[in-house]
Amino acid sequence: MKKFRSVAVLASLVLVSLQATAQEEKGPWSHNAIAGLNLSQTSLVNWSEGGTGSLASNVYFNGSLDYTKNKLTWNTALDANLGATKTFEDGSDFRKSMDNLQFSTKLGYTMAGKFYYAAMADFKTQFANGFEYDPKRKVSYFMTPGYLNLSLGIDYKPNEHLSIYLSPVAGKMVCVSDTLYAESFGVKAGYNTKWELGATFKGTVDYKLCNDRLTIKSTLDLFTAYNETFGNIDVDWKFLAGYSVVKCLTITLQTNLKYDDDIPFIAADGTKSGPRVQFKEILGLGVSVQF
Repeated sequence: MKKFRSVAVLASLVLVSLQATAQEEKGPWSHNAIAGLNLSQTSLVNWSEGGTGSLASNVYFNGSLDYTKNKLTWNTALDANLGATKTFEDGSDFRKSMDNLQFSTKLGYTMAGKFYYAAMADFKTQFANGFEYDPKRKVSYFMTPGYLNLSLGIDYKPNEHLSIYLSPVAGKMVCVSDTLYAESFGVKAGYNTKWELGATFKGTVDYKLCNDRLTIKSTLDLFTAYNETFGNIDVDWKFLAGYSVVKCLTITLQTNLKYDDDIPFIAADGTKSGPRVQFKEILGLGVSVQF
């Protein structure tokens, strides 16, 4: 009996140790991501109502990696998206429909309750060349433009799904690899970079609903410079919703709304006017993984 009790106690200690180890292995790290490929194809033969055959594709990744331990938090996110469309009848090449690469990281230290002192770095650019057509001309490519934001502020995180970050001390850099494109992105003619000091706001939402079948991710970035344009707010709002119809088959909706006070609108004839709201939306069905 004593031996049995000893073995039972030893087994209990082992189980408790294994459970603690498992909890430690789970540890302070957590992640949430969705990645996938959407494809669509249209073919028309003697179609009396008219139309154009086409092929469209879009590959995307949106993920976050978070660390929380004691009073320290560290949140890192990567958003990458590249899509193209080809129209068969006019013999055109694939044309880019979606292209963005964004990386952000934020380090926080508990101030009081759900409030944190925080420092954030955010970088944005694109993968491939961008063109205007009729006539065809290149208007953008990797690191043209590129955006780098560095800031110090306060982060409010009431739960693991929501973050509201406000910084009164934020530096924004816009860069172009070739000065030929400088004025198209608000950089002074003949220069490669433009620095601005201002205030920034970043709101982040990250939810999984419907037994983890529905993923919702959204970020809203606002910036205003401390100069004569103070009060004119640059906006970059991204939204992604993915719903798993069946395993590995997902409907995705992606939108991106932008407004940059420094970027003029350039018409097809080359004339420039004031900045305008930019909007992009993609609805797709394709294979995906969520983890």
